[in-house]
Amino acid sequence: MRYGYVGLGNLGGHLAASLLRENFAVTVNDIDPALAERHLALGATWVGDVADLARDCDAVITCLPSPAVCEKVLGQLLEGLRPGGTWIEMSTLGREDILRLAELAAAKGVRTLEAPVTGGVHLAGQGKITVLAGGDVDLFEAHQPALQAMGGKIFHMGALGSAAVIKVITNMLAFIHLVADGEALMLAKRGGLDLARAWEAIAASSGTSFVHETEGQLILNGSYDIAFTMDLALKDLGFAMEFGRAFGVPLALAGLTSEIFQRGKEAYGGDAQSTQIVKLLEDALGTDLRAQ
Repeated sequence: MRYGYVGLGNLGGHLAASLLRENFAVTVNDIDPALAERHLALGATWVGDVADLARDCDAVITCLPSPAVCEKVLGQLLEGLRPGGTWIEMSTLGREDILRLAELAAAKGVRTLEAPVTGGVHLAGQGKITVLAGGDVDLFEAHQPALQAMGGKIFHMGALGSAAVIKVITNMLAFIHLVADGEALMLAKRGGLDLARAWEAIAASSGTSFVHETEGQLILNGSYDIAFTMDLALKDLGFAMEFGRAFGVPLALAGLTSEIFQRGKEAYGGDAQSTQIVKLLEDALGTDLRAQ
């Protein structure tokens, strides 16, 4: 089975590379051809036109920054992907987005499997990221070897659209944890504690979280380099708030977190690292959170 991969950014680039390292046949494409250099070195084929790429593939995987970009690329790949082919969408989309786009694909005889990922770019680089799949069971089973090549833990969440819901939930929790972790670390700093020791104590406590153990280190070393932007965080928090309204669930913490991230975007720009949300508190108090 030959896979196409469109979208070789911070996340998609790692996922496509994992497929190649596991000896899958992969044809790649990105708006920036330079991003494909490492994939070509791993044995990938480059095709500059998405429709042409799709003509030679059994399935095309996309990992793109927004629903609008996904829809544009889907339109191009449907010009080439044969009836009976599969579109595997690994971006973070709203449930209504993936269901609507899947209908467009179905009209051309193409089936859809959603497979957003969670866990961070660093785990994608190690081939250990968690994959959250949604779609028909037989389609999931047919492509499970490829999903396993890209990820560590693989969860089939149910029908198409179910993975979109759980992915947004996991991201919502991560952003809430990030804001909380910044406040906790600032309490430790202003309380006179050694920050490195405080980080270790929290990591070994009931108050720890995946975000503390990973992104907390990027705050303390001052890089903030998580390869995820304020704009992307606000997009995902927007999806969460939409789900809250649709499902009748008040999301007080998510709403407050979204407001804080909006302030972060206004202060540092939409392309700033999402972890720089903690910098709002550092700047407001004139106190940095650096530690070895």
